Amino acid sequence: MGDDALFTMVHGERPLLVSVPHAGTLIPDWLRERLTAAGRAQRDADFGVPELYREALPAGCSLLTARYSRYLVDLNRAPDDRPLYPGRFETGICPLSSFAGEPLYREGQEPDAAERRERIERYWRPYHEALQSELDRLRQRHRRVLLWDAHSIRGRLPLLFEGELPDLNLGTADGASCGRDLRDALLTVVGRQNQFSYVFDGRFKGGYITRHYGRPAVGVDAVQLELRQGAFLDEEEPHFEAQRARPLIEVVRDLLEHALAMIEED
Repeated sequence: MGDDALFTMVHGERPLLVSVPHAGTLIPDWLRERLTAAGRAQRDADFGVPELYREALPAGCSLLTARYSRYLVDLNRAPDDRPLYPGRFETGICPLSSFAGEPLYREGQEPDAAERRERIERYWRPYHEALQSELDRLRQRHRRVLLWDAHSIRGRLPLLFEGELPDLNLGTADGASCGRDLRDALLTVVGRQNQFSYVFDGRFKGGYITRHYGRPAVGVDAVQLELRQGAFLDEEEPHFEAQRARPLIEVVRDLLEHALAMIEED
């Protein structure tokens, strides 16, 4: 268990760390009373991700999972809140609106600059300290390690993207966050299945975590996988069911196992 249960950490010995920054749904009472109905509904949580990865993750790997809502602070944004995709709609490190454009706060209840800084120190920084510490620990044991940033999202969100999102959205910051050999291997693995649509470095190229920690030149590869929620659960009633998710679990496991094999052999 992490700092005051802000997150959970499972320590493994193999060179793979899966980060799940957006699946948390806890909201402190002092914040909940300030939120609108849309804010309390938390429709932008990454539903089903921890459950899916508990099924798909190879034995002996590390898993870091946030417990608090992204509406409190977004762990996949830079602490200075610089945009990931300049010129496009984004929700920021302390979001004021949902992905659908709904206000998250009752009028006059939005956080000011001082509160945003406090949230970053209290909730954002411990997660990133734990993430960096685990990468450092694994790097002491292995020449090369992989950080896999795990997400899910609704398939239709007009403010974020046009049309329907592919089922698997792999991001490598246009190839900057991981080695070319790993990127090519993942492309081969996902390309040999025909049940799920996919794209590399499309609308989602990787958030702050992928871009910041992915340093293949120093032995840390980073990949983000954004799953379309409708590919493995009901987006209107997003409760995880292993039976329904089984086909996608198998594909994700295949990606992780082949990536891990390549990292371990290097």
